[in-house]
Amino acid sequence: MLEVKNICYEIVEDGKKKKILDNISLDIKDKELVIITGPNGSGKSTLAKILMGILSPTSGSIIYNGQDITKLDITKRAQLGFSFAFQQPTTFKGISVKDLIDLASGKKNSVSSACNYLSKVGLCAREYIDRDVDSKLSGGELKRIELALLLAKNGDLNICDEPEAGIDLWSFDALVKLFTEENKTFIVISHQKRLIEIANRVIIMRRGKIDMIGEYKKVASHLENQICDRLEDYQDE
Repeated sequence: MLEVKNICYEIVEDGKKKKILDNISLDIKDKELVIITGPNGSGKSTLAKILMGILSPTSGSIIYNGQDITKLDITKRAQLGFSFAFQQPTTFKGISVKDLIDLASGKKNSVSSACNYLSKVGLCAREYIDRDVDSKLSGGELKRIELALLLAKNGDLNICDEPEAGIDLWSFDALVKLFTEENKTFIVISHQKRLIEIANRVIIMRRGKIDMIGEYKKVASHLENQICDRLEDYQDE
């Protein structure tokens, strides 16, 4: 169980304090799929980074399985089983996909095992296993490779920032399957209707606050103009 209690986050902009997150409180149950959605600038990515330990909150606390982890950094949270997939994946010139899968899992994987991770995110393993993770890959390819790395880490709690960005229709189906069949906790930032509809709960954020939490049927009427159901927007370059 992940408990977020009264989290605030402020920055200084033009000499003035600006509140990005305002008194956020929520709980995430084990093996739950939670979608965080809302307008751009509502604080979704900031909240995700605070949960992972990339950013530190101005105030409030984060409790994981009874342990206060508010002051733990990203490395220590990873050791507890946290994993994070960024909105803009990082490239690694000179490092192959197989090398990164080995690093993520902390062991030397067989080719068959490494290929299994790639297949789960909609990539043909034979085409990608030996490729470098560099700028020659499209944004959608990098996104799916990062999700494969997240699976290789085998974390208990996985945070994904807009995982659907840049992927094609076939791979999107694989993404849905990943979130529904991996039997792990997923906190996913998304505007995509098909992901929102399969969530156990949806969190709607606006202006740094939680506007509503509930099952899709409960919050659907509040989601107008906040979600996208056009998959043609998500194509590889």
